[in-house]
Amino acid sequence: MTIAETLRTDLATAMKARERERVGTLRMVLSELQKAAKEGRADEVAVLRRERKRRVEAERAYRDADRPELAEAELAEAKLIAGYLPAEIDDDELRQIVDRAVDESGATGPGDIGRVMPLAIAAVDGRADGRRISTLVREALARS
Repeated sequence: MTIAETLRTDLATAMKARERERVGTLRMVLSELQKAAKEGRADEVAVLRRERKRRVEAERAYRDADRPELAEAELAEAKLIAGYLPAEIDDDELRQIVDRAVDESGATGPGDIGRVMPLAIAAVDGRADGRRISTLVREALARS
């Protein structure tokens, strides 16, 4: 079952239960998935990550603007979206992947980040945020 199919099933359940906020979020995510598919970008996980990231950034902006009620709504949406994403890998496993990518690329210092990142991102296969990967790659290259 694809993520979109799961979302459709959950949307029907939420509609029957009259969960207005959940229905709105699920409809929005389904809409984004459909739009991405029409544009030829059918990577469902990438769409979900992008939408979760948007909600997290909006939540921060609302908190900075002293709008806690809007921040909480964005946070709730981000958590709902995160529930449909595959589990993220832990830091230890991510460090091992980064170390292998550094070894495979032959990187010798911080200037080689452009050679390491594509290898690390491919090995992670969407199970970690790019910012986490970048941070660990920079740390590994600083040790080189």
